[in-house]
Amino acid sequence: MTCAHRTYPFGTRLRVYNPANGRSVIVRVTDRGPFVRGRIIDLSWRAAKTLDIVSKGVAMVIVQKVSDIMVPFRPEDTIELPELDMETNDGSEGMTPFWQDMKEDLQESQQVQAANH
Repeated sequence: MTCAHRTYPFGTRLRVYNPANGRSVIVRVTDRGPFVRGRIIDLSWRAAKTLDIVSKGVAMVIVQKVSDIMVPFRPEDTIELPELDMETNDGSEGMTPFWQDMKEDLQESQQVQAANH
């Protein structure tokens, strides 16, 4: 979804919010305009439809520059693999799986925290 704005550089991402219905959309500046007094942004048809302002033609909106868009699936520059513990329970008496000890430790620490509060 794209828009035209007079001052933001091309490629800038803007969040456009329609306070009348609470909808918002992120658009990219790809053109200059609008050149009509009192108007600050021209939206593509798809962006205007998402904001539900196509039938009105003109609407009051709030425009904010989006500084950083977080991409949730983007990997970090370096990937750190966790250390794996290949310990197994071979059925010997007196041995308990390591996860049971961890579970007991967690329960004890939660009880201590609950007692302190």
